[in-house]
Amino acid sequence: MARAEFKPRLLIVVVSLALLSQAVMLFALSRPEKVTPSRPLAEFSSETGRWSLASEGVIEQEVLDVLRADDTMTRIYRHSGTGRLANLFVAYFRTQRTGQSPHSPKNCLPGAGWVPSASGVLAIPIPGMAEPIRVNLYSVTRGEDGSVVLYWYQTPTRVIASEYEAKLFLVLDSVRYRRSDTALVRVVVPVIGGDQESATRTASDFVQSVFIPLRQHLPM
Repeated sequence: MARAEFKPRLLIVVVSLALLSQAVMLFALSRPEKVTPSRPLAEFSSETGRWSLASEGVIEQEVLDVLRADDTMTRIYRHSGTGRLANLFVAYFRTQRTGQSPHSPKNCLPGAGWVPSASGVLAIPIPGMAEPIRVNLYSVTRGEDGSVVLYWYQTPTRVIASEYEAKLFLVLDSVRYRRSDTALVRVVVPVIGGDQESATRTASDFVQSVFIPLRQHLPM
């Protein structure tokens, strides 16, 4: 008898949680949102740590039309000691109430011909911060080429790896702080000679160099 009652009770709990989340979202949307000015990403430093700007990228208009971000940046930086390159892409969204939201790189990579070969979450210690940030780690290949991809969602109060957690905190932050602004940050480092570990270390080093300066260009 207890087993027969389990599923109905579970269904009631799930439906109740769904209704509660809808009520919370409606309450959040009924309140005016706080919009905090941000510094243009175009003004981000061309030098940070041992990394310096190698080239300024251009995002195609078709991509911008789909992305619908309020500000974007794509650049390639070079390490002064090793000569290794790292691509930095940032898309900032002032609000997500109008349907604008970051697109997961996991959905974009296959369309560009890249095939994920491994995935996980990487903890990166940031100088001056008590706790490391946790970011998504992807190893991707396209033919004989390979790259390591790190990406995360950055809000004024936290760094988020999980897409599901990003949606959850969107609701919570809309209620608590009346804010829904966020940024997608992605770092891509080529794999040389099949050495995934070296590429991952390079990507981590780059993140450690740019994280704090980049935060100055995003609302806090």
